[in-house]
Amino acid sequence: MLEERSASLRIGLIADTHGLLRPEALARLQGCDHLIHAGDIGKPEILAQLQAIAPLSAVRGNNDQGAWAEDLPTRLLVKFGRTALYVLHDLAELDIDPQAQRIAVVIAGHSHKPGLEERNGVLYINPGSAGPRRFSLPIGLGFLHLEQGRVRAELVELRP
Repeated sequence: MLEERSASLRIGLIADTHGLLRPEALARLQGCDHLIHAGDIGKPEILAQLQAIAPLSAVRGNNDQGAWAEDLPTRLLVKFGRTALYVLHDLAELDIDPQAQRIAVVIAGHSHKPGLEERNGVLYINPGSAGPRRFSLPIGLGFLHLEQGRVRAELVELRP
């Protein structure tokens, strides 16, 4: 469990980089207290670049293959104080009841489509793809702002 170091935390959310970490994404993630990558990272250098910005939690996506990805979990529970986040790559593979487990936020990627929705008191967020453009979907990432046990989410479109 990670303890809240101050009254508020800014957590950067990124997914589906597929080996491309755009300079615009790196710039927007500066100043975050923690970063979460929701899979399809693409190569280990992406993880190293993100870890240079802030502590990083990451899960393996369906395209993360090879020895470098073997130790990455497919699901991850991250706690900031009493606020629990559940991270996985593909929301269709969600195998828990987040509400029953008192999860505040479920973070997933995979679809490349940014999304933000609250269901049964649980916030579901997909930051979209920060890597190569897919179809006409926007390039983006997300942020969680944690303040005194409250969570506010934000999706950001990157303009490469």
